[in-house]
Amino acid sequence: MIRTPLRPLARILKAREQGQNPDAIEAENIRLRHEDDRDRDRNRAEGRLLVMGVAFFCAFIVIGARMGTLAGSVPQEPTAQASGSPIIGQRSDIVDRNGRVLATNLDTHSLYAQIPDMVDPAKAARELAGIFPELDEDELFKDFTGERRFLWIRREISPEQMQAVHDIGDPGLLFGPREMRLYPNGSVAAHILGGATYGREGVSSAEVIGVAGVEKYFDDFLRDPANEGAPLELSLDLTVQAASERVLHGGMMLMSAKGASSVLMDVHTGEILSMVSLPDFDPNDRPRVLTEADGATDQSDSPLFNRAVQGVYELGSVFKIFTIAQAVELGLIRADTMIDTKGPLTWGRFRIRDFRNYGAELTATDVIVKSSNVGTARVAMMIGAEKQREFLDSLGLLAPTPVEMVEAPTGRPLLPPNWSEISTMTISYGHGLSSSPVHLATAYSSLLNGGYRVEPTLLRQDGPRYGPRVVSERVSATARDMLRAVITRGTASFGDVEGYEVGGKTGTAEKPRPTGGYYDEKNIATFASVFPASDPRYVLIVTLDEPSVEALGEQRRTAGWTAVPVAAEMIRRVAPLLGLRPDVETLSPTGVTLTSN
Repeated sequence: MIRTPLRPLARILKAREQGQNPDAIEAENIRLRHEDDRDRDRNRAEGRLLVMGVAFFCAFIVIGARMGTLAGSVPQEPTAQASGSPIIGQRSDIVDRNGRVLATNLDTHSLYAQIPDMVDPAKAARELAGIFPELDEDELFKDFTGERRFLWIRREISPEQMQAVHDIGDPGLLFGPREMRLYPNGSVAAHILGGATYGREGVSSAEVIGVAGVEKYFDDFLRDPANEGAPLELSLDLTVQAASERVLHGGMMLMSAKGASSVLMDVHTGEILSMVSLPDFDPNDRPRVLTEADGATDQSDSPLFNRAVQGVYELGSVFKIFTIAQAVELGLIRADTMIDTKGPLTWGRFRIRDFRNYGAELTATDVIVKSSNVGTARVAMMIGAEKQREFLDSLGLLAPTPVEMVEAPTGRPLLPPNWSEISTMTISYGHGLSSSPVHLATAYSSLLNGGYRVEPTLLRQDGPRYGPRVVSERVSATARDMLRAVITRGTASFGDVEGYEVGGKTGTAEKPRPTGGYYDEKNIATFASVFPASDPRYVLIVTLDEPSVEALGEQRRTAGWTAVPVAAEMIRRVAPLLGLRPDVETLSPTGVTLTSN
């Protein structure tokens, strides 16, 4: 900055010439300099005040906005932050393909005791035993007067029970918030859902974890807060599932069977629309696993056992269509090729016989229609062990099913240790290889949907999910025609449902003894069906364990008398629910006919 001199020489000389006082010039310059400094300081101060004013104004706006937000929000109690991972209580819902709830959450309370705070332990024990009959008064009093300081009494209580405990009035009895898993449809789809229980617990929260079924398989997804409560959408149709369970239960009772299962699958997507295993249970009150103390020798007797996924059985003649279809695919036979059915067929010490004498020859179609073991075994000998194994593997029959359940890996098919020629022959008609109903549904869907492999799934799909081709479209159509003939003129005549063009194959396999050999009067009856046969949409597998029904004066145990009628009734019930309209032939007009004169 350039400062003006206080005594400028030019003005001083001029002032002297004019006889003026030069000191006045200096005084005036000092005054002007002071006025400039004053103005500059004032401007600086005003700028600082302006900045401070703006800052205070902004702070006031922020504080006001925050106060307004707090005033409009729901008040909450402050919570202390504790170290360690938090307990996640929220669990996503599970819904069916139409959004109907299969599993959800319910807010409830737990009951616990802070024993040092109890006033009258004897009264509390007596009153609690009256409210909860399963509790023992003496045990409670012993716990209340012992050295324990904390005691869980009930993990879940109803509002009525909570009020009754509150009326006891003991300050040592306290309640904690809980979120329990609720299955509003009871036992419907119990084996699929599986059930849930509590994991880590605290007095103010508890984590809900899956213990079986899709609850455990998708446990991470259902507990993940990042999903923001999005439900798990299954492929099941709740209405179809409920109808299937009702029909199958009635059929099991009518046929005096000890157990039953069914699988309904979309042949193009692999979606399982219903899967039933009986006997079942209520996941709201999941039973415990059977032990030797219960007299259980086989876990398959437990209602927790999922026969559709975990139950691996020799399924019998339902396998015959695989043998004939593969032979047609390989060009070894055609549908009208004559097959030698003279029996018995001897291989070493083994004898393969038919249920009855079908004559010396049958067409390949009639081998399926009449269910000839001898004819199927001869075709299998033409195919060979290696090719047979490759084909069955391509249908998914030799590996655990990939369906989304934790029980799926336990349903591993039982294969012969040595796939010899006799194994090839017996496997061709469903003996010597054990698989589950879900395996069978997958294989039938892959064979009959045009020949594309599908994978079974419990998740809703948006469209077809085709894998590699297993047979040609021509062979797939041939197989469908053969299965339709089984209904119209074969062993499954009771399976015809008017308007729905059902095709299918029966299978009756004797149950193996634990010590070797087979039972004479215990079998697994299976009916594998497809509808409509000309344009397949769904495959239905129905299996009955040890069925027996009296008909025409004698006991009948074969699938044609047991599993087939049950499956037919199930199709009759669920097909309209699936949106399939019956194809009813129009009758020709009868009676009076209007004619022109």
